[in-house]
Amino acid sequence: MPNITFSSPIHKDKTVYAVAGSHTQTILKIAKDNHVPIDFSCEDGECATCMVKVSVLSKKGAMAGPLTDKEVTVLREHKKITAEQIEAMRVDDVVHTPWRLACQLILRDEDLLVEY
Repeated sequence: MPNITFSSPIHKDKTVYAVAGSHTQTILKIAKDNHVPIDFSCEDGECATCMVKVSVLSKKGAMAGPLTDKEVTVLREHKKITAEQIEAMRVDDVVHTPWRLACQLILRDEDLLVEY
């Protein structure tokens, strides 16, 4: 299972090992379980309070689960994804933006850096 490094300019970086079965949990749930203070509000992908910047640290290159429809809507509203990136994502099934909603992002088997 992957390592997730949570990084913030005001908190010490924290790396957690995602345990077996965590590939069904959101990054927000993993953060909360490990006392990482990512801001959140609705936990339903509608408010953008939990928006994070995600980078892949493993060599596999994929970036967690695909964007949900809610994420696409919120990221467009906040100008974090363009129509061209959305179209490219739908064609090649790869996320084309580092911005994600922690409450919607489902972990896969890659090491991630999550900046909040």
